[in-house]
Amino acid sequence: MEFTPRSLTQRCIDLELATPAQIDRLWGELRTEQVTFEEVKSHLLRKGIITNFQLERMLTGERLGYFYGPYKVLYMIGAGTFARVFRAVHRETGKVVAVKVLRRRHRDQVVQIEQFLREGRMGLELRHPNIVTIYDIVNDPRAPYLVMEFVEGETLREILKIRGTFEAIHALKIMHDICSGLDFAFQKGITHRDLKLSNVLVHSSGRCKLVDFGLAALADTSSPEAIADCPSARAIDYAALERGTAVRKGDHRSDIYFVGCMFYHIVSGRAPLVETRDRLMRLNITRFVEIPSLHEVTPGLPDTIYAICHKAMEFNPEKRYQNPGQILADVDAALKKLQREIDNPGLTDGKQTPTQAGSVVPADVLEPEDILEGQGKTVLIVENRAELQDLLREKLKKRGYRVLVYSDPERALAKFSPDESNPANCLILSATNLGNDALDAFNRFVSDEHTKQIPAILLVDPKQQHIVRGANTSDRHVLIPMPLKVRELREALVHLTNKPVDTAPQQ
Repeated sequence: MEFTPRSLTQRCIDLELATPAQIDRLWGELRTEQVTFEEVKSHLLRKGIITNFQLERMLTGERLGYFYGPYKVLYMIGAGTFARVFRAVHRETGKVVAVKVLRRRHRDQVVQIEQFLREGRMGLELRHPNIVTIYDIVNDPRAPYLVMEFVEGETLREILKIRGTFEAIHALKIMHDICSGLDFAFQKGITHRDLKLSNVLVHSSGRCKLVDFGLAALADTSSPEAIADCPSARAIDYAALERGTAVRKGDHRSDIYFVGCMFYHIVSGRAPLVETRDRLMRLNITRFVEIPSLHEVTPGLPDTIYAICHKAMEFNPEKRYQNPGQILADVDAALKKLQREIDNPGLTDGKQTPTQAGSVVPADVLEPEDILEGQGKTVLIVENRAELQDLLREKLKKRGYRVLVYSDPERALAKFSPDESNPANCLILSATNLGNDALDAFNRFVSDEHTKQIPAILLVDPKQQHIVRGANTSDRHVLIPMPLKVRELREALVHLTNKPVDTAPQQ
C-alpha cells in the first residue's frame, strides 16, 4: 500500500497507536498540508508518537502485532526458537514490561503451546531478585504470551562479546547471582534446563537475572532421532549429557554442569564445549570429556576458581556439586577470600583442605564468623514483606541453612503434618506485619502435639505488647525483638536447633 502523509497519520489512529488529539497537534505543528511523506514520518518518530518497529510494520501492511491485550508493543528486544520478546507499555498505567509471544509456527502445535505456558506457570512461582519475574500468562488462541519484568540491560553473552573475559572477582559475583536464583528455584523443585549465557540478563545495576526456566524441559529425548529434531540446541546438550552419564532426564545436576560451563566461559573467553550447528554431532559424548583444562587455557586465576569450575563440570554426576546451594556456598566463600586478598595484598592461600561435605574451597578461606553453623539444617520463615524475606534468606543461607519462605501462616503450619516428616528444624514467624495471625500460629505450633517439640521463634516489635504478653514461650519457643539483629537470630537458631527433637526433619 502506498501511504500519503495524511493516510499515514490516519493509519496511526486506526491502529490505536496515536489518539486523534495527538495527530491534530502534529498537523498543527506542521502548519501546512504541503509536506512530504518523509517529513511526516520523521515528525511521528521524533515526537515519540510511534516507534521504528511500529512504522516498519505499518509500511508492510501489517494490521496485527501492535498490541497484546492492554500492552502496546514498542520494539523487539529478542528472538529465540520458541518466542519473540518485545518491550511494551501498558496503555493505561504506562508500566513498561517485556511481552514474550509464542512464534507463529508453533501456535497450532499443542505440545509447543503447553511447553510455552508451562514456562509461564513455573515462572509465577519464582519471585527472587536473581530471576526475571513473570507477571501474567495469557493463553490467547491467536498468540499466547507472557507478561514479564523488563530488565534494562543486556544478556551475559552480549556483554562477554564486548569484554572478552571477566576478571575473577566480577566472574564470582556473576556466579553468585546465577547460583542464588538457581538455588531458590531448586528449593521449589524447579530446574532450569536451558542454562546458557543468553539466558542471563545483566541489569544496568550489575545484578544478573535468570530467564527462560523450563523451555528445554519437555524436549523429546526418547531416541537419537528425536533428540536431533529438538528445537533447542541446549535441549540437545542436556539430553546428550544425561544419556552419556546414564542419569534420568531432568536430573538437577545437569544444571550444575552448565553453570560450570558458563563460569569457564566468562573467565577464559572460550566456550568449553565444541560449538557446532550439527545436531547429531552435539550428541557426541566426547564434547563433554575432552574439554581443555581451565588451568591450561587461562593460567593465573585464583585456585578456588579452578576448583569450583572443575567440580561443577565433573562428567560423573556423583562427583559434581549435588545441588545449587553447595556451589553457591563455595562461590560466596571464594568471593570473600578474593575480596580480602584485594583489600590485604599480603594474604595468600593456605592448605587445600575441604571445610564441609562437598566443598572444594580451602579451609583458610573461611574466617571464624563464616563457619556454616546451619549445615544440614532447615528453617521455615513466615514473613509477607519481600525485602525481609530476601534479607533472611540471604543471611541464613550464607550460614549453611536451607531456607523455606512462606507469606501465609496457615500454609506454613499445614506443612507440619502429623503423618509426615517435619519439613524444618525451626519455625520463624514475623509478627511485625502479620500481627495476630503470627501470634495465633506461634501459639498453636507451641501447643500442638506433633509440633510442640520443634523450636520456634516469634519476631515481634516491642511496641506490640499484646503479642508479647500473649505469646506462649518456653525454652524451645522464644521471642526476638525487632528491628532484627541477624547475629542474635543466628545465636538463637544455634541454641534451639541443637536441642534434641523427638522427630527428625525431612532432609
